[in-house]
Amino acid sequence: MTRLALDPSAVLDEFYISFWIPTAVLAAALVIKLPSIIRLWRDPLLRAVGGLLLLAGAVFVFCTPSTIVRVNRLTGVPNIAAPWCYSLITAMSGFCLLLLVAWRNGRYDRSAATRRALRRVVSVYGGVIVALWVLFLLADTPEERVRDLDTFYAGTPFMREEILLYLVAHGVACLITSRLIWDWAHTEGLDAWLRRGLKLLGAGYALNLLFNGAKLTAVFARWCGRDLDWLSTNLAPPLAALSAILVAAGFILPHAGQYLQDRRRIRLAHRELRPLYRLMRGVSGEGVPFTLRGTPELRLTRRETFIRDVLLPLTRHIDADLGTRAYDAALALGHPPERARALAAAVGILDAVGGGAGRRSEPVTGPDPSSLLREIAAISRALRHPATLEAVRSSAAVPEDRAAGVV
Repeated sequence: MTRLALDPSAVLDEFYISFWIPTAVLAAALVIKLPSIIRLWRDPLLRAVGGLLLLAGAVFVFCTPSTIVRVNRLTGVPNIAAPWCYSLITAMSGFCLLLLVAWRNGRYDRSAATRRALRRVVSVYGGVIVALWVLFLLADTPEERVRDLDTFYAGTPFMREEILLYLVAHGVACLITSRLIWDWAHTEGLDAWLRRGLKLLGAGYALNLLFNGAKLTAVFARWCGRDLDWLSTNLAPPLAALSAILVAAGFILPHAGQYLQDRRRIRLAHRELRPLYRLMRGVSGEGVPFTLRGTPELRLTRRETFIRDVLLPLTRHIDADLGTRAYDAALALGHPPERARALAAAVGILDAVGGGAGRRSEPVTGPDPSSLLREIAAISRALRHPATLEAVRSSAAVPEDRAAGVV
C-alpha cells in the first residue's frame, strides 16, 4: 500500500486498458458507417469519417507493445515502429481537420476556398509525416524501447525534434477539433441523438488533449533533468484508450440511437393499431397471416393495409350525421378537436359494425373515406377507451334512439 501511495505508475497499472478494446470499438463504428461511406463515396464528410476511424484503429493496432516488437524485428531496424506510429497519429490528426473542413463548408461545397483548405491540411500534415521519417533517419536510436521511447530519447538530437513535432501536430489538431465540436454541439435545432454523439466526441478529444499534455509534460521534465516518465508510460495510454472509446461511441450513438428510436416508434405504431385491427378482423372474419421473417416495418405496413382494405367498404354504412353529432358531443364533454374527431369516427365505425345502418329506415350519407383512412391510428387509440366512447355515443344519440334504448 505504501508503494502504491508513493508510486503513481503502480496506481495507474491497476487501471490498465488493453489497446484491443478501443480497437474493437473503433472497428464497430467503422462497420456501422461503412455502408453510408460506400454508398455516398463522393461525400467528403463521410470519407473523412471513414479515414479517421480507419487510422484511429490502425494507431491502436500498431502502438500495441507486441506489434511494436514485431515491426522492429521484421524490419531489423531498432525502433522503426516509432516513426510509423507517429505517422499514423499525425495522419489521424490530419483527418480530424479534414472532417471539420468538410463539415463547416457543407457536404456539397466544391468552392475554391474549400479545396484550398483541404489541400492546406493535406500538405501540412503530409509534410509533417515526411519530416518525421527524415528526423528518424538522422537520429541515433540503437536501443529498442517499446513503452518509454518518448522519454528515453527525449534528449537525443533529431529524435527530440521528432517527438516534439508529432506531439505538437497532434495537439493542434485536437485543440481545433474539440473547440469546433463544442460549438457544433451547441447549435440550435440539432437532433437529440446527434447532440449526444457530439458531446461524446468532444469528451473524447478533450481526453486526447490530456494525453498530449501528459506526453509533453514528461518530455519537458526530461529536458529539465526530472523524471516524470510515468505520465508518458502509465497515464497517457489509458487516456488514449478512453479517448478512442468515446470518439467511436460518438460516431455510433447517433446511428444506434436513431435506429432504436425508429424501431420503438414502429413497434408502438403496430401496437397502437391493435384495437382497430381486432375490430376489422371481426368484420372480415380473418386477419393478416403471420410471417416469422417479417420485419417490423413490413408487419406495420401489412396491418395498416388490412385495416384500410376492410374499413373502405365499411364507410358506406357509417352515418355522417351521427359522426357530426358525436363530434359536437365530444367537444361538449371537454375533449380537444383532434381527440373529438377520433372519438366521433370511432363511434360511427362501431355503429356501422353493430348494424346501425340496417336499423335505419333511410340510407345514410357516409363520411369522407380518405379522411377516415388517414386517421386510423387516432381512431384505434380512441377504441382503447370504451367508457369514453359510450359517454360520447349516449350524448350524441337522437331522442328516439334514447327512448328506444338503441346501442
